[in-house]
Amino acid sequence: MYWIVSAFKLKKTKKRESWSQRFRYVLPLVVAFYLLRRGAHYGWLGARFVPASDAAAWVGVALTAAGVGIAFWARWHLGANWSGVVTLKEGHELIRSGPYRNIRHPIYTGILLAFLGTAVALGEVRGLLAVTIAWLSFYTKARREESFLTQEFGDRFAEHQRHTGMFLPHFS
Repeated sequence: MYWIVSAFKLKKTKKRESWSQRFRYVLPLVVAFYLLRRGAHYGWLGARFVPASDAAAWVGVALTAAGVGIAFWARWHLGANWSGVVTLKEGHELIRSGPYRNIRHPIYTGILLAFLGTAVALGEVRGLLAVTIAWLSFYTKARREESFLTQEFGDRFAEHQRHTGMFLPHFS
């Protein structure tokens, strides 16, 4: 609900990626979600990498909740600069507060952590494959976003890149 309500308070778009560029990372995400669906049977992809147990299920739930929390925290800090599509907004700001102090794409980090939690709770190889596909999808999208941000902010964004990691903190 938060995502939907806050989408009404966005800045106007100045530049947007093409439909074909968007398709390159959306299609893999659809595949990743499909792999996680309940009751799916995929031969060797159904092999367990984590034994079925309450402990594994709770670890998965905790990772998923942490991931959702990180994504919400990051979304809050982006405010009106957020978009589900790679865009530059009118009056776009380079956000360096909250999780953006250490991570350039913390929403993706949160979603990937939630995917990992789901994979652990599921306990099957197909969950790990879904995490890998989602990571590749977000990597593709993040590279495009960084291209836009480099064009908009130049040296300021390059400095931000030197001090942050793409999906994990960079502490050097």
